Amino acid sequence: MTQDTIRVLVADDHSVVRQGIRALLATEPGIKVVGEAVNGREAVAEVGRLAPDVVLMDLVMPEMDGIEAIQKIREQAPEIHILVLTGFGTDDKLFPAIKAGALGYLLKDSGPEELVQAIRDAARGHTSLNHEVARRLLAEFSRERDALRPDEPLTDRETEVLREVAHGLSNEGIADRLCISEATVRTHVSNILAKLELTNRTQAALYALREGIASLDDAPA
Repeated sequence: MTQDTIRVLVADDHSVVRQGIRALLATEPGIKVVGEAVNGREAVAEVGRLAPDVVLMDLVMPEMDGIEAIQKIREQAPEIHILVLTGFGTDDKLFPAIKAGALGYLLKDSGPEELVQAIRDAARGHTSLNHEVARRLLAEFSRERDALRPDEPLTDRETEVLREVAHGLSNEGIADRLCISEATVRTHVSNILAKLELTNRTQAALYALREGIASLDDAPA
């Protein structure tokens, strides 16, 4: 994000959902809906035209579903953060969306404050996994046949940073906890993602949980 206002694109095939989100976000300072899309194909095109900071992506849409759209957007514009907003909480949609590169996952019955906070977090590239969602993701992630084993192991400091990423801390929070600069944290996070061949912090958090680097039970409140 290169500006103070968070630019949001809403992709959903139901007009009432798009209108409701637009109305909600119109009351939030620092957030602006810059466009809408009625299907995944249109979402990909609008991302190229509008360059939003955050995309709110439904998963079940005509012409191109949300998961395929996430993959194409990640290929086209990896700097754009995608937040899934769907009425489906089933595991067959949850894990593919995160694996495709979505940064977060919210159900449409989430409260307005939760949605707004998720957008603000996503704009900064941050995510905090709901415990129930995290447990379901972790169960599926753990069934992946080949465990990730980086060719170059993480350093002790990178492991510390990864543990705090899994606990949902922002770069600022990690910097404060480890008494290092935010710039240093950003460098460590970048190195972690590169070594593990992952696309975002959500995937890194799941790796940390699966490998026992972090635990859902010892995350800070």
